[in-house]
Amino acid sequence: MSKQPVLSAPTASGSPHDSGASFVGGHPVLDFANTVAWRLDPARIADRVQGAEAWARWAVAAGLLTADRAEALLRTDRVDSVPGEAAIAALRDLRATLWPVLDALVDNEEPPAGEWEALRGVLVLAREDAALLPAFPLRWQSGTDRLDGLRHALALRAEDLLSGDGVDRVRRCEGPGCGWFFLDRSRSGTRRWCSSQDCGNRDRARRHYSRSRQH
Repeated sequence: MSKQPVLSAPTASGSPHDSGASFVGGHPVLDFANTVAWRLDPARIADRVQGAEAWARWAVAAGLLTADRAEALLRTDRVDSVPGEAAIAALRDLRATLWPVLDALVDNEEPPAGEWEALRGVLVLAREDAALLPAFPLRWQSGTDRLDGLRHALALRAEDLLSGDGVDRVRRCEGPGCGWFFLDRSRSGTRRWCSSQDCGNRDRARRHYSRSRQH
């Protein structure tokens, strides 16, 4: 394992889409889905979080792990170990499962049966792995002693998001090819972009160019 501190996240340079970890979603599950940039553009699609250390740093930045817990997790799941690789593959599978489910939510459609059943299966496993805290309100707490626990924690947070009051605030960026999700907490409920400084600026530039071409 390298000596790079787990807490240090990659530094953003320019567009949030170029950053190793961008947090524009307003919810850890949406930020998790957004770890792939330009999801809807086959020419630009890019996985921004790869490897056990990168996922541990992401989880710290997302508020899902403390730095100390992330360091302990990496000591348990060696970067080059078979269990560690399997846990990373499981994270990618969960992410791929969530995309069409969230797309269906945004588009007001029924979620695809295959992904819905896959999500149900992950939720069952997460509940089996979780502790039921002796406190109110009732809450399941996933263990994070291993990298696979991060998938379970994200699954339980996905259940909270998709069953909570904010589910009707989930949006998808309107930027061509972007595909990032976010919680629209604007008073008017009309937020359109993952970031006004990124896809919002791109749209303004396109409209300005289109107007200039008409003159």
